[in-house]
Amino acid sequence: MDRVPLERKVLSENDRVAAELRARFQEHGVLCLNLISSPGSGKTSLLERTLEALPPRDRVAVLTGDIQTENDANRLKRFHFPVKQITTGGTCHLDARMIERHLADWRLEDLDLLLIENVGNLVCPSSYDLGEAAKVVVLSVTEGEDKPLKYPSIFFKSDLLVLSKIDLLPYVPFDIEVAAENARKVHPGMEIVKVSCLSGNGLHEWMMWLGERRQAYKSLLQKTAS
Repeated sequence: MDRVPLERKVLSENDRVAAELRARFQEHGVLCLNLISSPGSGKTSLLERTLEALPPRDRVAVLTGDIQTENDANRLKRFHFPVKQITTGGTCHLDARMIERHLADWRLEDLDLLLIENVGNLVCPSSYDLGEAAKVVVLSVTEGEDKPLKYPSIFFKSDLLVLSKIDLLPYVPFDIEVAAENARKVHPGMEIVKVSCLSGNGLHEWMMWLGERRQAYKSLLQKTAS
């Protein structure tokens, strides 16, 4: 079998499983967000600050993906929310079947929010639907302002851009306004928040976006059910 038809077959199967996951999430009222970025952009730090800010009884869980190690899951478990590591063993992205398998012993009716931290990569994860309600792309100021133009697929498909590590702006040659402009060339109207997990600047805006998205999702499901 040629490579292209095989890739289409794999993606078709992934989309089928992702559609089943999305239906299950909607049935149980679980907002699922898929966080994607290059390695080292600060996804895990953002999740740490997010879990730290949420009420302890909030119905939140995290799946975090890496090629090797359980380091990220171990960092997140200290906040006492359900966390699982997905170790891909070489695969450069998470797929829907991995998500399905790692959700097998979690009761979705006990959750309202599922946060997925994808493998560090701006290319492969953009092709794989995980059943999420939205993708969130993270871009740190230690990267180039032209990343949205170089990797347009993930910026086009993401609802939100988190510009991270803004505390480093005085020390790096990064024009944050150019980065935002480039992102909106790819995805006009894209929402953008600017955060520093170290200083805490901008985290309120991120938490506001997260809260608004959770409420909008809940309202949408209620409207659909009525």
